[in-house]
Amino acid sequence: MATTTGLVAAIDQGTTSSRCLIFDHDGRVVGAAQREHGQHFPRPGWVEHDPLEILQNVHRVVTEALARARATAADLVGCGLTNQRETVVVWEADTGRPVHPAIVWQDVRTEETCNRLAAEGGFDRYRDVTGLPLASYFAGPKIAWILDVVDPGRVRARGGELLAGTIDAWLLWQLTGGPAGGRHVTDVTNASRTLLMDLATGEWDPQIADDLDLPLRMLPEIRSSSEVYGVGCAGGPLAGVPLAAALGDQHAALFGQACFTDGSAKVTYGTGSFVLLNTGSDRVRSSHGLLTTVAYQLGGQQPVFALEGSIAVSGSLIQWLRDQVRLVDHVGEVESLAASVADNGGVYVVPAFSGLFAPRWRPDARGVITGLTRYATREHLLRAALESTCYQTREVIEAMEADTGIPLASLRVDGGMVANDLLMQLQADTLQRPVQRPENLETTALGAAFAAGLAVGFWTDTDELATIWRSGRTWQPDPTSAMHREHWQLWNRAVERTLHWTDPLPDPAPSLTPEETS
Repeated sequence: MATTTGLVAAIDQGTTSSRCLIFDHDGRVVGAAQREHGQHFPRPGWVEHDPLEILQNVHRVVTEALARARATAADLVGCGLTNQRETVVVWEADTGRPVHPAIVWQDVRTEETCNRLAAEGGFDRYRDVTGLPLASYFAGPKIAWILDVVDPGRVRARGGELLAGTIDAWLLWQLTGGPAGGRHVTDVTNASRTLLMDLATGEWDPQIADDLDLPLRMLPEIRSSSEVYGVGCAGGPLAGVPLAAALGDQHAALFGQACFTDGSAKVTYGTGSFVLLNTGSDRVRSSHGLLTTVAYQLGGQQPVFALEGSIAVSGSLIQWLRDQVRLVDHVGEVESLAASVADNGGVYVVPAFSGLFAPRWRPDARGVITGLTRYATREHLLRAALESTCYQTREVIEAMEADTGIPLASLRVDGGMVANDLLMQLQADTLQRPVQRPENLETTALGAAFAAGLAVGFWTDTDELATIWRSGRTWQPDPTSAMHREHWQLWNRAVERTLHWTDPLPDPAPSLTPEETS
């Protein structure tokens, strides 16, 4: 029997910030808090975070969100966690101190490792087992890289002195006690993003771990996405509260969007953009550049699978235009400026800052702005930046339709960028499909709360959760829009200009001697 009293918390640990939201039984937010953390770029293509800063911010936002909800930890029936997925931490088991900064999912430093492994079996060497190609995106090679540079990393790992995991594992271990009995667990969605988990068994694959020289004992236990892993430790902000769910952020958004049926899909526009399509019990092997991943697993039920297309740069392009290029002072200016022009003025932006992700998977690509003329203005450039997200999303949707043979009827959207109404209309025009924005935009945190609430009996089943999801606004496509035809063709031409950028340069032609030029 489900109980309707109490509140459920969700920790949303993202790429740029950590948040805590408190939900009531109707799925409404009654308290929230957020804190940003530093982004560190020690070399081109490298991205790092401070795990201790993230942990400290998580403690703070939980405390602040409870205060704003006029509640205490005793009012919480459970807490769910959602997180940036492929970002990894390696830490000391006896102290809880990280041995290296967290390596972020966007980081490309493991490209050489992936190339070495691909030389013996191609970039699809592990795809049949993991659903993933070899790419610097995924977590396993990042852990191996840290062990390579921390001396003596592998000796300490084999001896049980070092633990490793994605951000969910790091936070769950710390929140349940850390060195004093913390639970070293991860969920199946995060594990499926490491390049180390066998999708068929839901366990770590010993052969892949051996290929990366990763001691299995340092990795967390893989559990379902919705079950009680432990309780918050004494003295912490969640003391006595069941930690009852963990999902990677995109999986949580799919769950929070109530995409519980085969063929339902969502896109989350955040730092990057991520499209997930529920494929039910079917592990679809993509032949069009997509990833096969676990969508979620509820307790002892069988896992639900998904196809995913990961787009590296969406919201971070707007941040780049604001912070590095200084084209605007505030993100809120972008929509009105971009809407002040009728089109992109012939300008196309391909934000391949760290290569192109799905469906192209081209680490050799680098970003370009093309089509520039003296006619182009700041407004055209901003509109082109918004359009780049729409084009990349269309690429992924078309790949999903090709893999499944099922045309997408509509697309549910969430994430920070969906507040931009112009972007939503541009997306509908590019896809020529309706775009649905939910009434509650906090779908990622809501998904984690949903999963935690199911685990502790706060909600009964997914049928009840589906009644809580409410549509907010729908954008219908303009059939006369050039976004779907001419602009789409020019976008693909622009993408071609980004490729082979990191290839070795050819030897320069020898200079002619004065005699040869006379």
